[in-house]
Amino acid sequence: MSVPTDLQYTAEHEWVRLEGDVATVGITQYAADSLGDVVYVELPAVGEALATGAIVGEVESTKSVGELYAPLDGEVVEANQGVVDAPETINSDPYGEGWLVKIRVSGRPVLLAPDEYRALIGV
Repeated sequence: MSVPTDLQYTAEHEWVRLEGDVATVGITQYAADSLGDVVYVELPAVGEALATGAIVGEVESTKSVGELYAPLDGEVVEANQGVVDAPETINSDPYGEGWLVKIRVSGRPVLLAPDEYRALIGV
């Protein structure tokens, strides 16, 4: 199971790549594998204000529906239309083309380090 060391994570199985004050967010390989074949993605709109822990979208698969939670406070600056049009990208490339949103961060996010996330999922 891939847990890239250049990312940070949440207990809700999302990954975060911080670059300056913009965070790119997606779901982890663990989450994608647990969901199964992703068939639908709903993302927050550009300009939407997010509060840490708030439900901001969903990922549906052939097995279940998973909620997307805001991993940090901020404003959506980009939503990945590519995963809306081709949801299976989340399964095939969760840490690359399968990213979900980019958020201009406000405040200091509290995230898990890669080793903390590995311990959480037992790998």
